[in-house]
Amino acid sequence: MKGYWIATYTEIKDPERLKKYADKTKEAVEKYSGKILARSANNTAKEGREKVRVALAEFADVETAKKCYESNEYVEARTYLQDNAIREVVIFEGM
Repeated sequence: MKGYWIATYTEIKDPERLKKYADKTKEAVEKYSGKILARSANNTAKEGREKVRVALAEFADVETAKKCYESNEYVEARTYLQDNAIREVVIFEGM
């Protein structure tokens, strides 16, 4: 089964730093043969808290998604989020 990341953001302070994060993340995801399926600030919360941004990435399986998340490349990308964003990330298995 495929592996997925979903990231939901409740706050972003500096959109320029987020863009740098997104560029670095794309490189990391592609290195692990993943694909960013969607990212958008245009979303509507029907239950729970409003989100300012949502992103979804797909990988061959959950283990690959976890390896990418823990990779040096993605750790470097996340430095652009420090003191810049509040978010939640979930890695899950899906079909």
